[in-house]
Amino acid sequence: MPVEYAAFCELHRPRYLSYARVWLPDADEAADSVQEALCEVAVHWRALLVSRNPTAEAWHILRSTVAARLRAETSAAPEPRGSGPADEDLAILHYVVGLAAPEIADVVGSDTANVAGRLRRALLHEPADW
Repeated sequence: MPVEYAAFCELHRPRYLSYARVWLPDADEAADSVQEALCEVAVHWRALLVSRNPTAEAWHILRSTVAARLRAETSAAPEPRGSGPADEDLAILHYVVGLAAPEIADVVGSDTANVAGRLRRALLHEPADW
């Protein structure tokens, strides 16, 4: 694998794993889902690099992988909506995982101002409304 892919994995794997652990409390299931997502990212690596936002594309792959694994176990899986991260994802990354808005923006492939605004908006809603 290219050194860029290895660096991407080094940077994002811990954050991806923290996110996956929220939805998949079993550590092995969470780790397997992250590994599966990163393998899919590897398969599409060249295409991701020329996409408009490679980090956002990789986040979508991770979120879809976690949702599919959770759907296999329960009906409480997060449903992917559109191409960007859901407010629920941002709230999980901030309030549960403990990432600041700039870190979240880096993980999901967004800009810090957008993330900060959506986090403020998420505070106005109950988790069931996410």
